[in-house]
Amino acid sequence: MGETRRRFDPEFRAGAVRIVRETGKSIAQIAKDLGINAGTLANWVQMDRLAREQNADSGELAGSEREELARLRKQRAEWAKERAELEMERDVLKRSVVLWV
Repeated sequence: MGETRRRFDPEFRAGAVRIVRETGKSIAQIAKDLGINAGTLANWVQMDRLAREQNADSGELAGSEREELARLRKQRAEWAKERAELEMERDVLKRSVVLWV
């Protein structure tokens, strides 16, 4: 009789791929820890890598990349405002030194 294939839901696949990307462990070690075949996990990682490359080529940003971009833009605006205030304070101090001299 034939062997039945195990089905893995997309959340499990995404989680396994994320573990491979974020940790320095090998695919074989992670597959062993998760109880799946290393070749299966390697296929998932390869499919994810190809999907990311296609998204990068098309110019689309992932959700986490969009969040990071928004955070950096907000931080840049705050720094620009702070810089303008510091420049104004510097100019006031320069003028006060001229008056004292």
